[in-house]
Amino acid sequence: MTRRIALVTLVVPDYDRAIAFYCGALRFDLVEDTQLPDGKRWVVVRPNGGEGPGLLLAQASGERQQAAIGNQAGGRVGFFLHTDDFERDFASFVAAGVRFLEQPRTEAYGKVAVFEDVFGNTWDLLQPAG
Repeated sequence: MTRRIALVTLVVPDYDRAIAFYCGALRFDLVEDTQLPDGKRWVVVRPNGGEGPGLLLAQASGERQQAAIGNQAGGRVGFFLHTDDFERDFASFVAAGVRFLEQPRTEAYGKVAVFEDVFGNTWDLLQPAG
């Protein structure tokens, strides 16, 4: 039996704003945007050219879900975006207005810098060593 993580839910305040950020600033692909009968949408994005897990962008409903927006990892870096060209993606993200919380640094595991999405979730942009 083969198993893999296919999707990770990311709670957002608005579908279209999330699509604009992930598909605009971060250049993710919009894999699916299907209207559901209850007024919700099934929205999946994935890093361009990526074959790994995607993000299911889920519009918050109710106070509990709204409270999770921007803090889905409890203040820790919750998402890790690997790249084969750190300098290219760092420059592209900065040009698109992505807010980095630190300057790029080199660690034993690779070149990395922490950034925030438009909702406050923290991400590592990481080019693995080797």
